[in-house]
Amino acid sequence: MIEQELQKYFGFGSFRAGQREVIARIVARQSAGAIFPTGAGKSLCYQLPALMLPHLTLVVSPLLALMKDQVDFLAGRGIPAARLDSTLATDEYGRILGRAKSGELKILMISVERFRNERFRSHLQKMNVSLLVVDEAHCISEWGHNFRPEYLKLPAYRREFGIPQVLLLTATATEPVIGDMCAKFDVPRENVTVTGFYRPNLFLQVTPIPESRKEAHLLERLQESPKAPTIVYVTLQKTAERISDFLYSRGIISCPYHAGMESQERERIQNEFLAGQIDCVVATIAFGMGIDKKDIRRVIHYDLPKSIESYSQEIGRSGRDGGPSFCEVLANRDNISVLENFIYGDTPEKESVQKLLHTIQQHPDRTWEIRPIALSYELDIRVLPLKTLLVYLDMEGIIEPRYTRFDEYAFKYRVPPSDIAEQFQGERKEFVQAVLQGCHTKKTWTHIDIPGILHAYARADRQRVIVALEYFSKKGWIELQAKQEVEAYEILTRDFDLGTLSGRMCGLFATKENQEIRRIHAMVDFFESDSCISRSLARYFGDDIERDGCGHCSLCKTGRAVLAQTVKRKPLTAFPFHELTGEFVRVARGQCSVPSVTKFLCGISSPAFMKLNARKLPHFGALERYPFLEVRRWVADCLKPQR
Repeated sequence: MIEQELQKYFGFGSFRAGQREVIARIVARQSAGAIFPTGAGKSLCYQLPALMLPHLTLVVSPLLALMKDQVDFLAGRGIPAARLDSTLATDEYGRILGRAKSGELKILMISVERFRNERFRSHLQKMNVSLLVVDEAHCISEWGHNFRPEYLKLPAYRREFGIPQVLLLTATATEPVIGDMCAKFDVPRENVTVTGFYRPNLFLQVTPIPESRKEAHLLERLQESPKAPTIVYVTLQKTAERISDFLYSRGIISCPYHAGMESQERERIQNEFLAGQIDCVVATIAFGMGIDKKDIRRVIHYDLPKSIESYSQEIGRSGRDGGPSFCEVLANRDNISVLENFIYGDTPEKESVQKLLHTIQQHPDRTWEIRPIALSYELDIRVLPLKTLLVYLDMEGIIEPRYTRFDEYAFKYRVPPSDIAEQFQGERKEFVQAVLQGCHTKKTWTHIDIPGILHAYARADRQRVIVALEYFSKKGWIELQAKQEVEAYEILTRDFDLGTLSGRMCGLFATKENQEIRRIHAMVDFFESDSCISRSLARYFGDDIERDGCGHCSLCKTGRAVLAQTVKRKPLTAFPFHELTGEFVRVARGQCSVPSVTKFLCGISSPAFMKLNARKLPHFGALERYPFLEVRRWVADCLKPQR
């Protein structure tokens, strides 16, 4: 039966390792987990059951690119699937929700944040959902890499919306992470299928090399086979630009790819790489997640990856067709501090945490509404750590998320407003007329004054106005846009000691920071190990291959690698402190703390720096290759009042 459905919908004659076992459990209405290496076919584990279960399969993924790729893949096979994300026009968003509620859709892909959207939640209550799929499920575990506190709410959402089954998917889960995932989602450990991480077609090379030789070595490597599809991973956006330009000028058809580029440009590069029009992409970690290109022949880490898990994911993008592929790390210790600085940049300062807690204590109402980006600037906490902090406070019982709404609605008329009103009778017509009279057209767009409408028409509330606008959009009478996202929380208690609670919150971030720093050093130890690289990588994920050596890694071929510090750094005391920081101090108008000056010198951006345009100031990142803690001690000494 399952094999017949596989052939019918996907044209495959057989399953890959582990797939049938997982799919059989899901079809038998059990919850399950699939821990498969990158490219080993995790997606089929929900795609096929979705067609065999009675209702909708809801897929939670943190990856916008993956959602798009998966939906396009399914659409090509005539399988009704869609995604909800911020790139959709409002009318398209409404059409997708309508298809999900009517039962027309079999698969709907969303981000975890979508569960907090007031519009989506009201629609989800009206959907029949058979299965919740959690992609990148390791994000729920504080033991794993890429821990995302928003994922901790998923088990509660599953209960709230009465979803009977869950499927957990990930490529990078150690045994403690698997246990954590199972405990939080009530999945029996025996229902988790783990396939081998050993990839006999990948040659794993660790090449100790001075920083000064890396460009020439990379070029030599690519010139061995210039047309072979290749991903070169780097740490910094500026490195992606520089290395791509270097390769292109020497005849390698390459493009950079990083989060600082426009989304349309990134999508163009991705599509051209998939189509074989670009041979090499020089990318930060923003590239590759969910990229379905089976013939990638080389993955080269120009800079060290940030963890063993990241390394495993990134090399897993090569050789998915089973053909021989080459994975090389150009390794030294020169850029370890750059990796560490990314982590330090995500740790909020205690003063910022205290400011947030003080805001909660002093807020006059039980409902507390925030605009995340504006609050990020106000507190000088990056958006992702800010959301992490809010989830920590939720788990602490201080606040509870209620909904996400939009502060501003605007639309374009597609039919005259009088024609819209004529579609209704009686009180409903009076209400529609009040709504339209409360709108003000400026050139093309018409803006909705919701408070004015509610004041003028006593029988309306905010929700009724929004529902009416969405109905007009669904009918094609208007083109609706929602802007200015607002997140609403309920303040559960103000009875907390600000100093004690801020210390506890900062302690959580410090623990997370230490875990991530240890991950970097564990990765360096891994590359310097005297054990077979393939076997050590498999063992790290609980897959103990029997042979002593694989024969297709650099340790088995040439022996152990030793990573050296190849760029000599002069002592910090040799730098002219006031020359390096003078322009920043002037622009910051004296609001300079030890942490802010340290971040400036280490090239760590922050919301406050964006307001100051600090990245463009002289000497931003002048000490990016120096350890953050060393720079901080030096800055503290330099800022001490002179006696």
